[in-house]
Amino acid sequence: MSDIASVSLERPLREFSEELGRSFSEYGFAIVRDHGIPAELIARAEEKSRAFFALPEETKLKYHLKGQGGARGYTPFGIERAKDAQVHDLKEFWHVGRTLPPGDALEQYMQPNVWPEEVPSFRDTFETLYATMERTGLRILSAIALHLGLPEHFFDPTVEHGNSVMRLLHYPPVPAEAEGRIRAAAHEDINTITLLLGAEEAGLELLSKDGRWLPVSPPEGALAVNIGDMLQRLTNGRLRSTTHRVVNPVGERARHARYSMPFFLHFRPDFLIEALDQCVDEDRRDEVESPITAHDYLMQRLREINLV
Repeated sequence: MSDIASVSLERPLREFSEELGRSFSEYGFAIVRDHGIPAELIARAEEKSRAFFALPEETKLKYHLKGQGGARGYTPFGIERAKDAQVHDLKEFWHVGRTLPPGDALEQYMQPNVWPEEVPSFRDTFETLYATMERTGLRILSAIALHLGLPEHFFDPTVEHGNSVMRLLHYPPVPAEAEGRIRAAAHEDINTITLLLGAEEAGLELLSKDGRWLPVSPPEGALAVNIGDMLQRLTNGRLRSTTHRVVNPVGERARHARYSMPFFLHFRPDFLIEALDQCVDEDRRDEVESPITAHDYLMQRLREINLV
C-alpha cells in the first residue's frame, strides 16, 4: 500500500507534518519509523507478553477484574466484541494503565494497575514501555498540531495524565469452529491516537473511503499509527478515525498465534472534546457534535463494545 505515509521521527517535525497529516486525513493511518522505542525493550515486552498468555487459564483468571470494564488486568476470550457485531472477537488481552501519584485528583477515573506475580520483571518492563510509547505519541501529536496550524505543543496539556492504556494482545491459532468470527471485527478506536507494535504479521486492514479493505503492513520494528474517534471529533472529521480489522490468516499461518501491543493514547478524563474553530465551517457550525468530556465519551463507547 504505497499511498499511506511512512515517516521517520528522526526528521524535524515541520519536514513531515504535512505528509503525516494528509495520510491521516485520507486513510486515518500512517507508518512511523525511527520512533525511539529501543528494539531490546520491544523484544523484552514481547517475551513477557507471551509468557503471561502461556500461563494456565485458572492463573490468568485471577487477574480478571470484574466490574472495571477491562480497564486493568486480564480480559479473557468471549468478552469483547466490536460495536454492532453479533459475535465476539478471537482474542484475549491484558491492560496496563497509568500509575498516578497517590492522592491525584484523577484517581476517580483510573483504577490502580495489577501485575502478574508469575512473570518476573513484568511490571518494570511494561511501565518502561508505557512511558516510552507515551513520549513517542507526544512527538506524533506535535506533528499533527503543526499540520492543523496549532502551536507545536498544543496537545501536551490535553493528554497530561491522560487515561492511556497499553493492551497486550494474543490471538490464538484460528479454531476450526470459528463460525464467522475473526481476530478483531471491523471497528474504530475510541481514543486520541493509537500506536501499534507488532503489525508486521499480516492481517491488519483499513477500510478506504471508496470501500476497499487495504492491508497495513509496516516494516519490522515500525509503528502503525491511527487516529481515534476522540481526535476525529476534536477536528470535526478533518482527521479520520478509520474502520479497521484484523482478519484471520489462511493456510499455514492459521495455525500460528499472533501477538501485538497497541498503545491507546487518551486525552485527560476532564478534557472537553469540542471541535476546533479552524476545523469548522461557519455556515455548517450547527452540524458540529456537542462538546463532551473525554471520560464521558469513553464510558459511552465502552458500553457499546460490551466492556461496561
